[in-house]
Amino acid sequence: MLTRKGDNRALVFGASGYIGTNLVPRLASAGWRVRAAARHREVLEAREWNDVEIIAADALQPTSLDAALADVDVAYYLVHSMAAGRDFDSLDQQAAANFAAAAERQGVGRIVYLGGLLPENVKSTHLRSRAATGNRLRAGTVPVTEIRAGMIVGPGSAAYEVIRDLVNHLPAMVTPRWVQSRSTPIALENLLEYLVRVAALPETAGRTYDVGGPEVLTYADLMRQYGALVGRHPRIIQVPVLTPRLSSHWLRFVTSVPTNIARALIEGLEHDVVADDTELRELIPQKLLTFEEAVSAALRAELDNRIQAHWVEGSLACRNYQPEYAFYAKRDGDSAKSDASASAIWRQVAAFGGADGFYFADGLWWLRRALDWVCGGPSFRRRRRDPKRLRVGDVVDSWRAIGVQPDRCLTLLMEMKAPGAGVLEFEIDDDGEQRTISATAYWHPAGPAGLIYWYVLLPFHGYLFRGLTRAIARRAEADRG
Repeated sequence: MLTRKGDNRALVFGASGYIGTNLVPRLASAGWRVRAAARHREVLEAREWNDVEIIAADALQPTSLDAALADVDVAYYLVHSMAAGRDFDSLDQQAAANFAAAAERQGVGRIVYLGGLLPENVKSTHLRSRAATGNRLRAGTVPVTEIRAGMIVGPGSAAYEVIRDLVNHLPAMVTPRWVQSRSTPIALENLLEYLVRVAALPETAGRTYDVGGPEVLTYADLMRQYGALVGRHPRIIQVPVLTPRLSSHWLRFVTSVPTNIARALIEGLEHDVVADDTELRELIPQKLLTFEEAVSAALRAELDNRIQAHWVEGSLACRNYQPEYAFYAKRDGDSAKSDASASAIWRQVAAFGGADGFYFADGLWWLRRALDWVCGGPSFRRRRRDPKRLRVGDVVDSWRAIGVQPDRCLTLLMEMKAPGAGVLEFEIDDDGEQRTISATAYWHPAGPAGLIYWYVLLPFHGYLFRGLTRAIARRAEADRG
């Protein structure tokens, strides 16, 4: 049985993900000692959490798990492998088996697992994998409390962002029968309250609970209600021949949610996913937000800049402070290897767009600047403060530097006229033997025009970024001073 929460440690495993990012500060504010774990430590360090222990660990690397689980009373297991593609279900099972074994070795008191609602006769690989992951965790000796949720309504939630992108990007849509499937979407705030409080209740050990919001709505209802809140009224045309699997193939052209994740989610939408949450609502009473209330709260959180996200994934500053722009970014880029030092490469990156131009295909850069100038943008009107050095706030043509980490990363926010918001990011990765310089464009489209803009430019990106990164590498190798 747990003692006072301030005397107990909670591990959030998968702390860099959507739920983990929000759960860590919530647990800390509730008095827990929190350890946050993810595969990449630097992602967690960028969150700048106070009084949170950070550790790197990977469920697919068993030797990394014991240190993460040492002296832990409650371990929140929040990882999944949907982004890995077709084999994500087998990876999920292996990861869960490794985690359960390590938790047993370290004497963890409880595992709290966030799974998915499981309809009868489910066909979705994603939903079956979530259920199988819970079973694999329960195969160990550590008691497991499983919370099963459907759509989570909050900025950055993949299912919610798919709904937003469909409504914001398509004035009319041809949809399969799944738009009439029923669900019980739950507000992020309500889910976090369940997750925090369930760990302190001894009677929830070894139990599985459904959670949901107070309404049963179809996905067509969700799109219409969201559209009404943001002033859009999409026309939804239902056809019987378009299956969820077929619709998942064109979805990647419409939504900026990572393709593998969006496809896995869509393939599960042919089922009614309705929570029977009576038991947990009695144990943990709280006011459950309606879908409309949850969306309004999510929009306020974005406008108040209260969400934690990577520069280019959800940061409202990188979306020109327009919450209707896609939360996740379309992206494209390339990279090159170099024997030059990180500092030599950085000198070339920091001088990009200065006296030596853009290093590759200057004609294309000039054409882009000319089009921006014709549209009233800042190109041709601004000059760099220094031709070789950059600091946060400096301008580079139609960009502004919003992140400057010498020898590591330069993040430029696009300020040219365009139907959306963009970022150009240069990163230098040092593996000890060689350096990799990468250039990546991120694009948050605004409506149909934003999607068209991205796909018109996409064929040029491969050519441009391939040549640019190799030019930077060559220049750095020629100037090692």
